[in-house]
Amino acid sequence: MSFDQEDATFVVVVNDEEQYSIWPQHKPVPEGWQSVGVEGDKATCLAHIEQVWTDMRPKRLRQAMEA
Repeated sequence: MSFDQEDATFVVVVNDEEQYSIWPQHKPVPEGWQSVGVEGDKATCLAHIEQVWTDMRPKRLRQAMEA
């Protein structure tokens, strides 16, 4: 399976720095990442990420800049 397969099923994952990605549903989520409970085809998952990930800076950088 490839990330290029538009008809594959993916899950949306997030890491401790609040950075988002997609991951193939049939594979274990990598260490340091967790599922956010959204799954579907690639377009659905990417649309969710586009909606919720509005600040691309890592969490620590955002916090440092706000301090």
